[in-house]
Amino acid sequence: MKLQFDEIDKITENRYEAVLVAAQRARQINSFRLAQLERMAEENITVEGRKITTLALQDLSAGKIKFRRPPAK
Repeated sequence: MKLQFDEIDKITENRYEAVLVAAQRARQINSFRLAQLERMAEENITVEGRKITTLALQDLSAGKIKFRRPPAK
């Protein structure tokens, strides 16, 4: 799946907001992966090899990430 930044621009108000949202999602994915790696020695678990930032941006463009903007002051 090729990412289209035009799609991401429609979801967020600007690309900077998209970067912040995707970065937070990437941290969540990374935490989940680290937990999987710790259990890998005990259980038969496979860890996905795709890049975390790519997964986060794909989740954002697919509408899988819910976020709220802080109220304007």
